[in-house]
Amino acid sequence: MYDVVIRGGRVVDPATGVDEVREVGITGGTIGALSPGELEGRTVLDARGHVVAPGFVDLHSHCDDIPGMRLQVLDGVTTALELEIGRYPVAAAYARAAIDGRPVNYGFATSWGAARFEVLAGVRGTGRLQDVFAAMNVEVWQQETTPARVERIVARVEGDLAAGALGVGIPIGYAPAVAPAEYVALAAAAVRAGRPAYTHARDLVEQDPGVLIDGAEEIVRTAGETGAHMHYCHVNSTSGRHLDRVHATITRAQAAGSRVTTEAYPYGSGMTGIGASFLAPELLHRRGLTPSSIQHVASGRRMADAAELRRMRGEHGSDLAFVHFLDESEATARELLDRAILFGDTAVASDAMEPVWRTTSRNSLAWPLPGDVSGHPRTAGTYGRTLRTLVRETGAMSLPEAIRRCSTVPARIAATGVPALARKGSLRPGADADVVVFDPETVTDNATYRETTRPSTGFVHVLVNGIPVVRDGVLDPTVLPGRPVRA
Repeated sequence: MYDVVIRGGRVVDPATGVDEVREVGITGGTIGALSPGELEGRTVLDARGHVVAPGFVDLHSHCDDIPGMRLQVLDGVTTALELEIGRYPVAAAYARAAIDGRPVNYGFATSWGAARFEVLAGVRGTGRLQDVFAAMNVEVWQQETTPARVERIVARVEGDLAAGALGVGIPIGYAPAVAPAEYVALAAAAVRAGRPAYTHARDLVEQDPGVLIDGAEEIVRTAGETGAHMHYCHVNSTSGRHLDRVHATITRAQAAGSRVTTEAYPYGSGMTGIGASFLAPELLHRRGLTPSSIQHVASGRRMADAAELRRMRGEHGSDLAFVHFLDESEATARELLDRAILFGDTAVASDAMEPVWRTTSRNSLAWPLPGDVSGHPRTAGTYGRTLRTLVRETGAMSLPEAIRRCSTVPARIAATGVPALARKGSLRPGADADVVVFDPETVTDNATYRETTRPSTGFVHVLVNGIPVVRDGVLDPTVLPGRPVRA
C-alpha cells in the first residue's frame, strides 16, 4: 500500500530510458515503484491519457516568495534554485525560507555580488536578492579593487560554501570593470569546494570592443585555467544575435575537455534592475537597444527617451524593468531563441522574478493573485511555452528530449558536489517524489507581456516530495511541502 499512486499515465523518464504506461507508487516522499501492473494507494491520482515525468528543475529562479513559486509550480517546476546571483549569507536565506515555507524545493548559491558589497561598501548581506540590486548603482561595487580586498571577498564566499551553498553566483556582467583576476579567484574557490560557478557573462567584444575580456572567452578560459565547472547563465539574453559565435566558443572549450554548461529561456525579453550598468542610455546601442526597449514593470511604461531612462535609473534604480532585446513576432528572432535551447545539452531555465505588487499591499499567501500584480511572463510560463512551441507546434524537439532539458539535464548540472540533487530529475525507485503530470495535447503557457501572471494550463498534477501541490489542475494553497537543497 503506497501513500500515493499515479495511475495509468505514460511515464517518461529520460534518466532511465523508461517511456511506457506504468503506475507510479510513492511512499514517504520517495518513488517506491514503477509498475506495469496496478498498484494500491491511499491516494490515487488519475493520469490516464497524460504524461508522467520528473518534476522540472529550474536552475535560475530569483523568486524568493510564495506567490512567484506558486506560478512556477503551476508551470511544472518542483525545484527552484537561485544560482546566478545567489544569496549571501546563505544561512539567512535558508532560514527565512524554512520559516515561511515554500511550495517547491529551494536552494541557493552564495552571492559574490552581496559579499563584495559588504566588503567594499560596508553593507551587511541579509540573504535577499535586494542586496545585489541595491549595489547596482554604487560605483565602488562596480570597480576593480585591491588584491587584499579580493581575498576578503573570496573568504566570505568560501564561508558560504562551507555552510552548504550550491555553488558560486558570479553576475560579472553587472560590474564589468572588475578585474578578470577576481573572477578567476572566485572560480578557483568553487573548484576547492567541488561545486560549479554560475555566471552572467560580461559583454561580448562585438557589443563592447573596449570590454576588459570578451564575456564568452572569459568563461571558457576560466574553465580551462582552473578546472572549474562554469555554467553560462541565460546564454540567449547575453548573446543576442551573436549566439552562433558564442556557441562556437563553448563547443571549442567542451571539445578540449572543459566543463562548460548552458541554459536558455524561450523569451525575447529579459528583466533586471533598471539601474543595471549595461542599461545606461549611452550604452544601449551596444545591444541594439533604445530607451523604448526598457519598460518599467511596476508602471508598465516604456522609456520615452534617454532623459527619462536616466531619471528612472537615478530615482528607482532597484526597480525591475523589462529589457526587450528580441522581437518575438519576427521569425528570425524566434528561430534564434529556439537555437539557444536546442544547442548541445542546454537546460531550460526561467530566470523567474518574484511578482511586483503595484498598488495592493503585498500578501505572500494571497491566491489567486490580485489583478494589479505583475512580473515577467517567463515566471509563469517558461516550461509550458517550451512544451508548446518546441514540441507540439514545431516538432523541433521530441517530448522525451524536452522533458530531459527541463528535468534531468538541470539536475545533473547542479548536482556537481551536491549529492541531494542526484535524487532529482528522475523517476527511478529511490528518487525524490517530485513528479509532474501533464496533457501533451493542451499544455501551454498563458502569461503575456500584458497579462504577466496568468498561470500555465495543462499541468494536471504536480507533486513535491510526494505531496500534491497541484491536483486536477488546481493549486492547493494550504500546502507548502518544499524542502531545502544544500550541499
